[in-house]
Amino acid sequence: MKLPTKILIVEDEMIIAANISLQLTTLGYEVTGIVPRADEALSCIKQNPPDIVLMDINLKGKIDGIETVKRIQQSYNIAIIYLTANADDAHFNRAKATHPHAFISKPFKKLDLQRSIELTIDRIEQEQASVTDKTSNEHKSSPFILSNCIFVRHHEKMVKVDIKDILYIEAERNYCRIYSKGKEYLLVMTLKDMDEKLPNKHFLRIHRSFIINLSQIDEIATSHIVIAKKAIPVSKSLKDELLNRLQTI
Repeated sequence: MKLPTKILIVEDEMIIAANISLQLTTLGYEVTGIVPRADEALSCIKQNPPDIVLMDINLKGKIDGIETVKRIQQSYNIAIIYLTANADDAHFNRAKATHPHAFISKPFKKLDLQRSIELTIDRIEQEQASVTDKTSNEHKSSPFILSNCIFVRHHEKMVKVDIKDILYIEAERNYCRIYSKGKEYLLVMTLKDMDEKLPNKHFLRIHRSFIINLSQIDEIATSHIVIAKKAIPVSKSLKDELLNRLQTI
């Protein structure tokens, strides 16, 4: 059974807030609280994070609704719907910069509130589905690393790459690219994760951006090595380890 969407109302006009709460409850939503000020809103969110915050822009007190939202967004990913009786350009542009899910001008009809919330819930579900799909795709794209080979996703297939054929691996932000004899493969994996999973006897990370296959080294210079005509930098702190490892191959 799907749990009801949780909504926090931050509104300093209590008659309006009570009316909104009644409408939301009638529509089947769970109202987690009705608070009039920023500090109470932040405390309420900490105790029981809602799915949506209905935020009055013109809160009384030291900080208004827009500044309150900025503080919320420092720690939480919660959908925001602004409520305001002051819809001038200055307020709208400040509010827009916080990327709200909706913006309702007072006075508003019950149908305006209902549709704004329904559209917000739909957007939340779409965003969650997108994250799930991305995570699933990344999991599907992760390589299988065995003792003598790696299976990597390439053109919708898992392709076997022999360890002995790998020349070096280069970091590309949260990805890494395998350079093997005649082919390249982009993996959804950081270089750090790759380094932890590769068999140590064959590979060594010699720079923050490079892992090399020790058996593929063609030249060793003062500050770099060469593999297949590619000059790869060697960090000073790892130069001794590189030389020691080469003696044990």
